[in-house]
Amino acid sequence: MKTYEIKCPVTVCAWDELSDEQRALVTKAKEQTDRSYCPYSGFHVGAAAELQNGTVVLGCNQENAAYPSGLCAERTALFAAGAQFPEQPVVRLAIACFTGGHFTAEPGSPCGGCRQVMIETEDRYKQPMEVILYGEKESYVFRSATDLMPLYFVGDNLKG
Repeated sequence: MKTYEIKCPVTVCAWDELSDEQRALVTKAKEQTDRSYCPYSGFHVGAAAELQNGTVVLGCNQENAAYPSGLCAERTALFAAGAQFPEQPVVRLAIACFTGGHFTAEPGSPCGGCRQVMIETEDRYKQPMEVILYGEKESYVFRSATDLMPLYFVGDNLKG
């Protein structure tokens, strides 16, 4: 038997420690929470995906009374980016959460489905995507989506 230790590198930053580019993208993600449709959970999530050409594609969570039919902010942004700009890699993704009249103090964490889509996006373009999870108190910056889900799988894993 073997035991492996899996580490998840993350940089913890205060707002003023983020770069100008990171703050600009987080601001767009925060603004997207206003467009969120979440009458059931009241948990507004906004996402902003920066593409290699500088274009920013926005997304927000969209709930549905038939719960599995809704979609998270991260996936709306990444799927829209892939549909509108299929040749442009995503270089950075910012995510912000708003509930109870304020942004969350701690960063919200993407669900497993979103993490898988983020990893598939990286695999599609063969390059990492920086992920910024915003919180009022502090933000988490990951160098790659694979840092959020180290035991991932991609298309190559399906080939046997």
